[in-house]
Amino acid sequence: MAIKINNDYGFIEYTDEVLANIAGAATMECYGVVGMASKRASDGFWELLKRENLSKGVKIISEEDGIVVNLYIIVEYGTKISVIADNIIQKVKYTIESLTGINVKKVTVSIQGIRV
Repeated sequence: MAIKINNDYGFIEYTDEVLANIAGAATMECYGVVGMASKRASDGFWELLKRENLSKGVKIISEEDGIVVNLYIIVEYGTKISVIADNIIQKVKYTIESLTGINVKKVTVSIQGIRV
């Protein structure tokens, strides 16, 4: 579902794919993140996504007064997961709100794996 915004200058429509790409790019800029994770339907394993498929590790839920962002990531071994998750939440929320003006109600970070 797309987010639609009307302002004095016209009409703007953001698709979930665009919002997912913004969230994925912001997540990959954070320290300790190895990559985004995607579940393959065939065998149920989580796989590391390449740079061009970042939106597949992000789920956007549109609500009346904003969006909810669910992220599925793989982190680097030896890093403190709680610090990484807090950093990702702040970065994704700030990036989406500053680029689009859409209110981000909640960001959920799900750690799907650890890579050495």
